[in-house]
Amino acid sequence: MEPNLDDVTLVQITDTHLFSDEKGELLGVNTLDSFTAVVNDVLAKSLNYHAVIMTGDVSQDHTDASYARFEHGITPLTKPCFWLPGNHDYQPSMRSVYPSVQIQQHTHVLVGKHWQIILLDSQSEGSPHGVLSKQQLEYLEQTLTQNPERYSLVLLHHHSRLVGSAWLDQHCLHNSDEFWEAIAPHQEVKAVLCGHVHQDFKESYQGVDVYTSPSTCIQFKSQSDGFALDTLAPGWRSLTLKANGEIETQVHRLSGEQFLPDFESQGY
Repeated sequence: MEPNLDDVTLVQITDTHLFSDEKGELLGVNTLDSFTAVVNDVLAKSLNYHAVIMTGDVSQDHTDASYARFEHGITPLTKPCFWLPGNHDYQPSMRSVYPSVQIQQHTHVLVGKHWQIILLDSQSEGSPHGVLSKQQLEYLEQTLTQNPERYSLVLLHHHSRLVGSAWLDQHCLHNSDEFWEAIAPHQEVKAVLCGHVHQDFKESYQGVDVYTSPSTCIQFKSQSDGFALDTLAPGWRSLTLKANGEIETQVHRLSGEQFLPDFESQGY
């Protein structure tokens, strides 16, 4: 990525839930078709972006082929893509795409003159909730300490702040207190960004902006204690990291009702 940029713009894509089968559906939505439509929407916006970030749940069926579909699907975006695992991901299959022209293995990225991105692995194997291991927490603290002159954007899959949906919040980051204790001494951390909850959410906590973002396929209804799907369309988020430490961000959604899910579904 160009090192001399004052402002850096990112495209966040999350929770694609792809299958090896191009006809694979999640709760009535063909996830490859909706992912492709989101990529096309990014292109249609003619945004001057510098990288793509993918915050987990790339795959729904753990197959090498599903990750290959993601790799192929982002080709039109042309920029480097940085990703991390979600609870549905199988990391040996994620690694099957390397070497990749676009998808990068880096978990620490210096972006432009003023920012860094730290990508964390919150996967708790076999569980839908998240946990940051001792090693991941130490990595976070070490990276922040080594680069105090840079503003920081921290990425992980699981939400570290409750979003107000009981069924989703039981699957949050279970050691979020430790996560926030690690961040607390570092005022240069400006935002924490994740996926997982398939909805747009923002909160300010300890002076840090906390965001979750829409999935490229199904959307979960906000403020719902039980499992519920939303009528909102698939989407993505753009973020511009400014030279003064501010972030300009916007959620973009597809138009129309092409990707409405099966509302009779009781869970997934």
